[in-house]
Amino acid sequence: MVTTTYVSTFLGNKFYPLEPRIDQIAIEDIAHGLAYQCRFNGQTCDFYSVAQHSLIVASIVPPSMQLAALLHDSAEAYLGDMVKPLKVLLPEFARIEDRVTEIIAAAFGVDFSDYVAIKKADLVALATEKRDLMPYSVESWDYLDGVSPLPEKIKPIGPVVAKARFLGEFQRIMMRCESR
Repeated sequence: MVTTTYVSTFLGNKFYPLEPRIDQIAIEDIAHGLAYQCRFNGQTCDFYSVAQHSLIVASIVPPSMQLAALLHDSAEAYLGDMVKPLKVLLPEFARIEDRVTEIIAAAFGVDFSDYVAIKKADLVALATEKRDLMPYSVESWDYLDGVSPLPEKIKPIGPVVAKARFLGEFQRIMMRCESR
């Protein structure tokens, strides 16, 4: 099936969500899309990007997992950041997101098969974000039971800075990997 439905990217690429290809993936499109996308559907007290979230997750895991952690939400650059309650209601979206994640992993040589440490770091970041960016969300979230937030408070950064830091971290990790 050939589809004409595509997402136009920052760099002017056409990304076909139902037929993703490696040659459609660009780290700058990912960094840009994540930096300009607010977590939690924008329901935070300050703008807080998916790129900044990804940087936090990458900072928590061991060095060997940092690239995978940095890119763990990269499909959202092409598909958007859908809040968890909607993802549960729309299983087809989750399948599309998984396929896009697989293509991104292949494009950058990332292995998401050992996801336990990344998921744990993601939950630590989530607990920290809930504490620091959602002060009116006082109810407990079941999936955060037993998860402690980071001691330091999140200081949200704007999209331009988040994109630059994301790209810088990507380059730092890639240079470290190449020097082995």
